[in-house]
This record gives sequence, C-alpha cells and structure tokens, in this order.
Amino acid sequence: MGMAEIKQLRERTGAGILDCKKALVANEDDLDKAIDWLRSKGIAKAAKKSGRLASEGLVHSYIHAGGKIGVLVEINCETDFVALNEDFQLLCKEIAMHIAAAGPEYVSVDDVPEDAIEKERAVQKALVIEEGKPAHIADKIVTGRMNKFYEDKCLMNQKFVMDDKKTVADILTDRVNRIGENIKIRRFARFVLGEGLEKKKDDFAAEVAAQVG
Repeated sequence: MGMAEIKQLRERTGAGILDCKKALVANEDDLDKAIDWLRSKGIAKAAKKSGRLASEGLVHSYIHAGGKIGVLVEINCETDFVALNEDFQLLCKEIAMHIAAAGPEYVSVDDVPEDAIEKERAVQKALVIEEGKPAHIADKIVTGRMNKFYEDKCLMNQKFVMDDKKTVADILTDRVNRIGENIKIRRFARFVLGEGLEKKKDDFAAEVAAQVG
C-alpha cells in the first residue's frame, strides 16, 4: 500500500487518510473492496457531507462531580433546524460528558502543535533505543507509540467512553449519517477545580524566597 493508492481511494470516496489506510489494510489493498468497506461503515457517505459548511450548532455546557469539572464544547451543524434536533443536542451532551471523563487536549491530530509532536517523537525514539529494540523495527515502534499518543490526547482519536468499541470520530460519523448534515466539533474547554493553583503557589513562594534572600 502506497500513497498513490490512498490518494486514489480518497478521490473516489472523499474519506479521510486514516480511514483510507484502514480500508486498504483490511482489504489487502483491493481498491474496489476498500470502497465497499468504507461504504458499509457509512464513512464514504459521511465524507461527502464533510465539505459542506457547518456554521450553525450549539455551545453546550456540562458540569460534573458536584462542580469539580466543567466543560464547554462548540459543535457545529449546517442548519439551525438540526441544532434544535434532539439527536444533535444529545450528541452535544455526550461529547461534553466524554471530554469531562477522558480529558483530551486537542480536537484532532491536525490541532497538535508540531513542536509537541516532535518532542513526543524524540522521547519515544529515546525510549526505543534505551530498550535495545532492533534498528529495523524502531521506526515502526515509534509510529505505534505516536498513534497511542494521539489516542490519549486527541478527542477524535479517543475511544468513546460510552462505547469503547468506537472512537469519537466513529460516533460523529454515525450521527452525520443519521441526521444527514455535516457536523463538526470545533473547539472545547475543560476546567478542573483548583487545577494549576498549587503550581502558582509554589512559584510565588520561590519568588518571595528569592527576593528575601
């Protein structure tokens, strides 16, 4: 499987790169079978909607654990009619609850800063070398660990807390197919009571000590 096959599959289905790679791997690089595989999962159908502008939607709030954790998430759709749809509103609630539980830092891999990616890749490469892994499989090991990094940090790559057989991206695809409009998770903020306060306290104490000294 090469980039040419992935590109061709993307052009014919509109599916994302990762979905195309999965389809080709699952079907031993058979393009026609890969297309059928994507269609059977609703990915190709949803991908055709992904280019349409989603400028309506909701900002949903969720408070968890007696006010200890709060989430704001903006999820966009194409029309205000769908924004008022119970299914769409339930999706907003479920995604906010997932964010509260799973604590992602980014919406998708595309949102991860390049310096953060390079830093993590360097750490994983150093670990692989320290573990004495053979050079010819080192890159594959690092790639696998980077995928795990994305699963931990990126909302769309995380296993959905209410159905761990699916990722958040899968849940979104299912809802796009059911509702019939493009849906995008645009941004979110997660607040944890007291988070960062101890560090600030320590920094202040160190600053005072330095001034006294």
